[in-house]
Amino acid sequence: MKGFQLKFLPFNERSILVEWPSRIDEDVLKDVLSFKNKIQKILSKVIVEIIQSYNSLLVIYSFTIEDFNSEILRLKSRYESQVDDVTLESLVWEIPVCYDTKFGLDLNEISEEKKLTKQEVIQLHSQPFYTVYFIGFLPGFLYLGGLDHQLQFPRKSSPRMKVEKGAVAIGGHQTGIYPNESPGGWNIIGNSPLEFFNPHQSPPCFIKAGDQVKFVSVDIVEYENIKRDVDFGVYQPKFRKQL
Repeated sequence: MKGFQLKFLPFNERSILVEWPSRIDEDVLKDVLSFKNKIQKILSKVIVEIIQSYNSLLVIYSFTIEDFNSEILRLKSRYESQVDDVTLESLVWEIPVCYDTKFGLDLNEISEEKKLTKQEVIQLHSQPFYTVYFIGFLPGFLYLGGLDHQLQFPRKSSPRMKVEKGAVAIGGHQTGIYPNESPGGWNIIGNSPLEFFNPHQSPPCFIKAGDQVKFVSVDIVEYENIKRDVDFGVYQPKFRKQL
């Protein structure tokens, strides 16, 4: 691991917060995921859950922590140890997106404000390989880094009360996908027909932090065909191993 200066803080009686430098980049992400993997290997019997964000882990224990200093020293020692370092496997997922005006509710506004044609917006959005930094605020909501600077656009001052499931949107310097219908303040430019969270599957979200996403533009006919296959449970998302 890279060896960042971490902060280990008591969070509540059953959890410890581990913080990395406050920035969003892939070096921090890889270090966060590597340490998370280490903790899960050595503390699997006493850890209830590990919640990951851009630059932190919240380690939740199954018991009340009586001695925080000892437990923090245990975590620090494991972080500094080079034993059991592993290469985390990451996948690249191809995610179909329809940017048709039926779905791209804010595509015209972004196009006009950025002085780009709609097709240029679509091309700029579908070209990068986005890194999945973490999954929240809804189960299956992917926070993706790597948005072209030309497409960065502030969130809406007044969020919509209803955003459709599968909406692909831009919020500030990030892009993401709404896994379910919900309120939301990001700018909607398209829709994906895939199912990003299914509680009846294991894991419920087929994409994980550290993976990459490549958007593939599809027309409305192909969108409907994929959606039909998804609804029948026969569609398999396309992926490959990250080089």
